[in-house]
Amino acid sequence: MRSISILGATGSVGEQTLDLVRRNSGDWNVVALTANSNVEGLAKAAREFGARIAVVADERRLGELRDALAGTGIEAAAGRAALCEAASRPVDITVAAIVGCAGLGPVMAAIEQGGTIALANKEALVSAGEVMTAAVAKHGATLLPVDSEHNAIFQCLQGGRIEDVRSITLTASGGPLRTVADLSAVTPEQAIAHPNWDMGAKISVDSATMFNKGLELIEAHHLFPIDLERIRIVVHPQSVIHSMVEYRDGSTLAQLGPSDMRVPIASCLAWPARMDTPMAPLDLPAIGEMTFFAPDEARFPATKLAREAAEAGGAAPAMLNAANEVAVAAFLTRKIAFSRIAVVVESVLQQGDLPNAPRTLDEVMRVDEDARIRATHLLEPA
Repeated sequence: MRSISILGATGSVGEQTLDLVRRNSGDWNVVALTANSNVEGLAKAAREFGARIAVVADERRLGELRDALAGTGIEAAAGRAALCEAASRPVDITVAAIVGCAGLGPVMAAIEQGGTIALANKEALVSAGEVMTAAVAKHGATLLPVDSEHNAIFQCLQGGRIEDVRSITLTASGGPLRTVADLSAVTPEQAIAHPNWDMGAKISVDSATMFNKGLELIEAHHLFPIDLERIRIVVHPQSVIHSMVEYRDGSTLAQLGPSDMRVPIASCLAWPARMDTPMAPLDLPAIGEMTFFAPDEARFPATKLAREAAEAGGAAPAMLNAANEVAVAAFLTRKIAFSRIAVVVESVLQQGDLPNAPRTLDEVMRVDEDARIRATHLLEPA
């Protein structure tokens, strides 16, 4: 049996990981499960899978968690330090699916124990790319990308050499608003209604703005060491091709699959082998056709802003990510219009006194907090 910890077990990626573990229960020993505040879901999963420890990030919920696990022998803990301690426990694979910068500490703890991390936390590489990749090298850890696009690239690179890669193409669905004329009138309900993927509200809005693809461009730059100008984005509404790698001889390899996160999760869990999933085979005749478009950066400037932030380096990617989180939260609570999300992010990045490049995780968190303050000020009435 292989051992596994799932950080963010009650979120979308965490639940789909547990579904795969459930379907292959004889192969897995669950060590740690964590959640932000969903005590009921966390306790239920910990009981079902016989986890050794369950951790809730919200320290106020510790009593509830202990009550829910009473008599099971499962250890209950709460708070940031407890999350990091659980993540540091040696396992064969850690699925890092905590959303936001709250996941940075636990991801680093998992890296420092030198294991294999299936990474679904964008902020680890967007906000702390240099810090995280340096830690991976220092501790001999292995990062496996869970995002469908990066996982597709990872699969297309198997058996190839990075020095033979001419370009990488990230595909984007274009989200639910690609053909909507008036973006200023978009509601949260419209923005989260993704046509292909079942995701949380924040990631769904990022898909609608194309910030999701911009963040993925920054991630790809850290995961796959080629020049930024050789990482491209193409809109592919059918979401059948999840990304492509072009080699120097003119060959292009593409990874195709259903729009279901269990496919890339399974790729990571079984790596370097394969495992069964409940997904039906692709029916290409039923799909009929696949179309591709260049991103419309005039209407959706997020990919342009992300590329500029990646080129600037230093604190800029972390500032971009934090400002976007603040702006998306404001949009979801109907405090700003959809079209202002990119405006807020660009305004934060254009301020002339940006912090120095972060060299440690604590410095990353200070940059993140600084950007959140700047973005929040921009949301205040004049």
